[in-house]
Amino acid sequence: MKRMLTVILAVFMSAQVASAQDLGGDGLHKQPWFTDSFLDFSDDLNEAAEDGKHLLVLIEQAGCPYCRELHQVNFERTEITDYIQENFVVVQLDLFGARGTVDFDGEELEERDLVFKWGAQFTPTSIIFAAENAGAEGFKQAEAFRLPGYLKPFHYLASLEYVAEGEYKKLSFQRYLQAKFEELAAQGITPDVW
Repeated sequence: MKRMLTVILAVFMSAQVASAQDLGGDGLHKQPWFTDSFLDFSDDLNEAAEDGKHLLVLIEQAGCPYCRELHQVNFERTEITDYIQENFVVVQLDLFGARGTVDFDGEELEERDLVFKWGAQFTPTSIIFAAENAGAEGFKQAEAFRLPGYLKPFHYLASLEYVAEGEYKKLSFQRYLQAKFEELAAQGITPDVW
């Protein structure tokens, strides 16, 4: 019995250590493929566009259970992380952070003030700035799509594809999803298993 408790405790402790290792000093979950940025978003979008990628700004906060879900569920799927790394540059912001940023219009703000200016009210919020909008003079002109809150893996990946494939310029996200569901159903695939 004592040996069994020792094994259970060791497994629990290793899970806790692994989970703690994913957290940065700011309490936010980190991914090795996040970009270490100077938080000048015009520069970030221009650099992403030069590499043929879009800019994905991920707004999170410490202790957010849905942020944890995004990292521990969505970002554990290689089909999602591979797609992100192939098509996006990812910059993480703290909803209540104080790091200095420079908005697309040149205004210098702390993270929390920039997030408020951008109208993000939930965490996680993923805001995608399209490569073809590089050079825009405001975040509204640069923004292609916004995901307020947590989306399950299928919907999260579909939203990334929606922008990367340029479909956001042609139809609503709801219509895009409907067409995707119909296409998968025709192939006998049920995406609700995600």
